[in-house]
Amino acid sequence: MIVCIDTNVVVQARAAKHRYFPILDACVAGRLGWAVSTGILLEYEEIISAMSGDTGWRKFARLMDLIDLTTRTLIRVNPQFQFQVIGNDPDDNTFSDCAISNGADYIITDDKHFAPLAESGYKPQPITPGEFIKRFPHICK
Repeated sequence: MIVCIDTNVVVQARAAKHRYFPILDACVAGRLGWAVSTGILLEYEEIISAMSGDTGWRKFARLMDLIDLTTRTLIRVNPQFQFQVIGNDPDDNTFSDCAISNGADYIITDDKHFAPLAESGYKPQPITPGEFIKRFPHICK
């Protein structure tokens, strides 16, 4: 299974005691494919650096490199088309474009702006982190 993970989830999942941590742990363990694009990585860097400084971003970037090197489940996507599915928050199109281009199954997000994706006819569906963990306990051990 392949997912895109919205920044709001990534930021919270970095804390080992957070209820969303099992999603990030599943990526580290190779049980879940994680699709990212340059735009997504830049957003992660911007938000994590603002919250945790450059050191926080470097630690997270090393974690992503570790996933890529050890499990090969970090999927780098270069979307060639902008689908413009999300109208209320155009910045969120970075995630929907990546997910659609890669054929991801889900975008894991707490953001209600992704609701139009559910009715767009494209494969990736928005799902909250809590629902993802509940629906896929074998992945989020």
